[in-house]
Amino acid sequence: MVVLALAGAAWLTGGLWIGPNHRALTVNASDQALFEWMLAYASATIRHGFNPFWTNLMNAPGGVNLAVNTAVTVLGWVLAPVTLLLGPSVSFTVALTFGIAATPVAWYLLLSRSVVRSPWAALVGGLFCGFAPGLVSHANAHVNFASGYLVPLIVWRIMRLARPGHAVRGGVILGVLCAIQYSLGAETLFFTGLGSAVFLGLWLLAGHRETRAHVAAFAKGAGVTALAALALLAYPLWMQFVGPDSYHGTGFDQVTHSEDLLAYGSFPRRSLAGTLGLSGRLAPNATEENSFFGVPGLLVLIGAAVLALRPTADRARRSLAWAVAGSALLFAVLSLGPALKFDGRRTDYLLPYAALMHVPLFDSALPGRIALIVTALGGVLLALGLDRLPEVRHPRLVAAALALGLLPILPMPLLTMDRSPVPHFISSGRWQDYVRPGQTLIPAPLPSDWLPDGQRWQTAALASDGTSFRIPCGFFLGPDTDGRGRIGPQPLWMETTLSVAALTGDRPVAVTPVMQAEARAELRYWGGSVVVLPDGGYGNRWSHRHDLLLKLLTELFGAPSRVDDVWLWRVS
Repeated sequence: MVVLALAGAAWLTGGLWIGPNHRALTVNASDQALFEWMLAYASATIRHGFNPFWTNLMNAPGGVNLAVNTAVTVLGWVLAPVTLLLGPSVSFTVALTFGIAATPVAWYLLLSRSVVRSPWAALVGGLFCGFAPGLVSHANAHVNFASGYLVPLIVWRIMRLARPGHAVRGGVILGVLCAIQYSLGAETLFFTGLGSAVFLGLWLLAGHRETRAHVAAFAKGAGVTALAALALLAYPLWMQFVGPDSYHGTGFDQVTHSEDLLAYGSFPRRSLAGTLGLSGRLAPNATEENSFFGVPGLLVLIGAAVLALRPTADRARRSLAWAVAGSALLFAVLSLGPALKFDGRRTDYLLPYAALMHVPLFDSALPGRIALIVTALGGVLLALGLDRLPEVRHPRLVAAALALGLLPILPMPLLTMDRSPVPHFISSGRWQDYVRPGQTLIPAPLPSDWLPDGQRWQTAALASDGTSFRIPCGFFLGPDTDGRGRIGPQPLWMETTLSVAALTGDRPVAVTPVMQAEARAELRYWGGSVVVLPDGGYGNRWSHRHDLLLKLLTELFGAPSRVDDVWLWRVS
């Protein structure tokens, strides 16, 4: 299993391993830049004692609440030696590859030791849980969702809470696992808890029973788990929900980020069927294809459920299968969001999630990602069905049909591209001659979710010596004027003007004294020391706008100085 998982992970991320410091994911490159920044910052917290949940390096002159972002702090601490020796880009590639490989292995261990008797059934179920379309989709830079290896461990420890005599030890272990998963991804922790609670409830309804001693042990273990987790997470939870620059909601439209009803039968883009032009463009973006099993894959899961639910003398196994199947169906409905979407069109038909969308925690999650719970339960159902394969009349024929059904969603390698290099002015440390401690370096254009290179410069400086200049703006989540979440700060005139010029080629017809005064006022607000434009552009897709930006900045601030490989404007 380990060999298969590593081979699959290498197959998906091979384009990055060609040159981690020079390659980036084509889809969602901005999230890759953000996670590389998080990994570099985590290493800096070790070297310089920075607050892991707050930084003033981004979004000058304010700062950023990292607890409301996915800071992957614990992962960053573990990978700090890699980050410091080889750089954050290598560290990101290691984290992504390990996460993809470790997830199916962890599911295999859970399935083989606690769920099914056949190792082959556990292997297929584990591979499905790790390489299903939703996980491959999120492998486009969402390290938090691609790294699902703690989920089966948490589920396993939840099931073991019922052992009498082990409540304290088991509760502490589970509490630590929950705290680590919170760092890796709070949304995944929420989904894990939600999925476990619904499954346990349906398992009881399906006829499962425990002795009074086991129930008492479970209750005691759950209490210890809560105390251990709260002790470790008290400060980050305070920062997330009531700390500075915290927010409520997600800032994203929950209907837009819901699964289309037809998405479950559509093929994902990074699959064998997708590369043949059969993908269904029913997700808000290529990273959110959370279900997309394809019709054959959907039939495989239904067939596995039918096999698992066949009458059997073992009532315990049948009640388990009923609970898994019922949970999968329930979460599939919830993943459709508050209002039905059909073939890319919104309808007026309200769905059960409409009653949950304003409930705390649910209001901070994207309903489409609930389909990832369906994926995990689908892998368990697949294992349960295959475990009963020897009982059918033609097992080899059924196994061949299952294999053919899953073949169209065989994952294809992630798309990668060359990334623009960090200017030597930054990587050599020469920037320190122009930016004093506490001052801000203004990258041109300003860093954002669409233009992350300026944030990459800061990442390089952080990984180099643990210190860095401040930057305005940046790619992060923070509060909007109404207290809800948004990406980045409220844009000012200069950020908007430079971004529009970089992305579209549009610029003011004439730069007026009023515009010059506004630009300088914003530089003073940011605490700016210098404005920096790299030679030859700042990104492969936008380098043809370099001359336009150079001309626009010259009209705003006067003639620049040439320093190393950048154009530089000093701010008085």
